[in-house]
Amino acid sequence: MSPETRAGLIALAGRPNVGKSTLVNAIVGQKVAIVSDKPQTTRRAIRGVATRDDAQLILTDLPGVQRPLDNLTERMQRRVERELSETDVALMVLNAEQGVGPGDRWIANLLRNAPCPVVIAVNKVDRLDRPHTILALEAAGELGIADEIFPISARKGTGVESLADYLFRVVPESPFLFGADELSDLSPFVHLAELIREQILRRTFEEVPHAVEVVVEEVDTEREDLTVVRARAWVETESQKGILVGAGGKMIRAIGTAARKELQRDLGTKVHLDLQVRVRRGWRGDDALLDRLGFDN
Repeated sequence: MSPETRAGLIALAGRPNVGKSTLVNAIVGQKVAIVSDKPQTTRRAIRGVATRDDAQLILTDLPGVQRPLDNLTERMQRRVERELSETDVALMVLNAEQGVGPGDRWIANLLRNAPCPVVIAVNKVDRLDRPHTILALEAAGELGIADEIFPISARKGTGVESLADYLFRVVPESPFLFGADELSDLSPFVHLAELIREQILRRTFEEVPHAVEVVVEEVDTEREDLTVVRARAWVETESQKGILVGAGGKMIRAIGTAARKELQRDLGTKVHLDLQVRVRRGWRGDDALLDRLGFDN
């Protein structure tokens, strides 16, 4: 072990939609986790990697803690508990606008006896005035679990550098765990699929966002100036497929256009996206399929 470098795992815990994915992206300095206002946006424990000359953070954007509803959310919950037991620092993220609620207190109880430092980031303070920000910080302190509390705006970047500086200091002495130029541990196919799913989440409502999974089946890079991506969006019912396709195919075309722009930005080439919608009933309860999709049991 080299005493000259530090590296460690940072597990981000918090209720759905408190801004964990946005915070991971802000610390890494590049988009590695998709962002949406829909619950269950983050289904896998996505690791973002932030590296400085002498230290490295491996940030795990955990699925939002919630009551398990099906095999998929049960796997998500078990992954949360496992990651928290193995992390070097637990970073709890609160939504300053919403204050501390029962879900936050439940997560705080999970972290109360954690064998690692616990840090709280009070996010979205850009939307509050100073008196309400102070109240939000006091409520975070009353949870009684934090070694340090940081007011931040992950969206605007306010306070993120101070938080990152602290995390870089408290991770243990260790060789780097990832290459200095690596930003995430997601496979390229899964990363591209997530970028497509993000555009579906932004345009659909009610049951559709929860029932959709995207799988990239093929990426053709034979031409240097063009990447062909073939992907399938799975839903559970014909009615969900109808919503996703839209009247005359209008919805799926809009999703495809927006996703293609994201893929082009990520890949640095022109992209032809072949996106088809398929029905697979009950996929969220299909353990064999969840194994194949990479959702840890």
